[in-house]
Amino acid sequence: MVDILTKAERSARMALVRSKDTTPELKVRKLVHRLGFRFRLHVAKLPGRPDLVFRKHRKVIFVHGCFWHRHAASECRLARLPKSRLDFWIPKLEANASRDRANQLRLEREGWGYLVIWECELKDTHALEARIRTFLST
Repeated sequence: MVDILTKAERSARMALVRSKDTTPELKVRKLVHRLGFRFRLHVAKLPGRPDLVFRKHRKVIFVHGCFWHRHAASECRLARLPKSRLDFWIPKLEANASRDRANQLRLEREGWGYLVIWECELKDTHALEARIRTFLST
C-alpha cells in the first residue's frame, strides 16, 4: 500500500509526535500529584529517561503509548499496526519494545523499581490510582 501523504506532509505529521509532555503523561502526572507524591521528570541519568522519577522511593513510572511501545495485551486496539510500510514499521516498533525491556532490566540491576502505565489503562482512573498507590507505598 502506498502512503497517501507526500514526504513533506508525512514529515510534518511525524514532527508533531511528542516524546514528552504527552496527554497520557500529563494525566498520570496530575493523578500522582493529586495523590500527594512528588517527583522529578525525565531524569537523563536513568536508563530510558523515565517519565516520573521518585528518588526517595527509588522508583520510576513510564507512561507508554500503546502503538509506539507495542502493548502486547490482546484487547488493546491502540497497539495495531499501520496498513502500509510494514517493512519499516515492524522493525522500528519492535526495536522500541526491545529497548524498553533492556532499560527496565538496567533499572532493576541498579536497584530501581519501575511501573509501566499504558495509554489504554488511563480510562479506569480508580484502578490506575490503586496501582500507583500500591506501587509507591511498597
